[in-house]
Amino acid sequence: MIEHQNTRLAELLDHREEREPAPEEVLGALFEGGVYVPVTEGGSVIFLPDPDQPPTLLAFTAATLGVQLLPQAAGMAHCDGARLRDILAKTGVARLGVRSGDGQAIFPEQTLREWATYGSGAEMRLDWSTDPVAIALRDALSRRIGGFPAVRSAWVAQVRWQESGEQHLLLHIAVDEELPSASADRLMQVLLGEEVELGPTHPKVGMLALNTTTHADTIADLDRRGLDTVHHDAQTGRIKVISREYDTPPADPRPKRRWFGRS
Repeated sequence: MIEHQNTRLAELLDHREEREPAPEEVLGALFEGGVYVPVTEGGSVIFLPDPDQPPTLLAFTAATLGVQLLPQAAGMAHCDGARLRDILAKTGVARLGVRSGDGQAIFPEQTLREWATYGSGAEMRLDWSTDPVAIALRDALSRRIGGFPAVRSAWVAQVRWQESGEQHLLLHIAVDEELPSASADRLMQVLLGEEVELGPTHPKVGMLALNTTTHADTIADLDRRGLDTVHHDAQTGRIKVISREYDTPPADPRPKRRWFGRS
């Protein structure tokens, strides 16, 4: 039997002023318990129109809440991870806005598509990657991060979803601004639009933004993982790149001589 509310997601959103949850927590709860979206009498999903950008998908943590806040809707349809994945794949939704009783969250389309594709709250494992695309992203970050004062650090990782075994590349971007981060979104647009061209055989690339204050523990954990990292000091303009690649000494090109001992 489907629950009439996503209790875990509602609790996370309702208490954001007391404790800002990590993006992984909110997204995991979203896809694990689903949400309720408004529909017309014909069963079509209702979107929030915007003349300047693609529409926003509205959602609520409880059906009763949706009826209360959007009485013009004919009803509320429960969308689990699979249904959200289907809606995202077939529409031009730019973002998802979720409301709880005392809170709300807005998720960019790119982040939603990545999470929807790789399972409902599935566990993921982060590893250092030597994929040419990962290296290109690291190098592009070192060139471009200086143009985004709010961006403090970025980590490039290969992510493997435990449940499905799927793998792709994921950038965590730490910012000194509220989420969702316009700076992180714009940086990704620059990286994938002007710096790194992805082809059909290349791995997919996703992004999760982190707030430097509220997600300090997550950021500290990323620093301990040995991932390719680009740090940016906005005050001095200094950019520091950290990679295991630089820790491996180059092979000696000189041929080795055989040593003959004296008798």
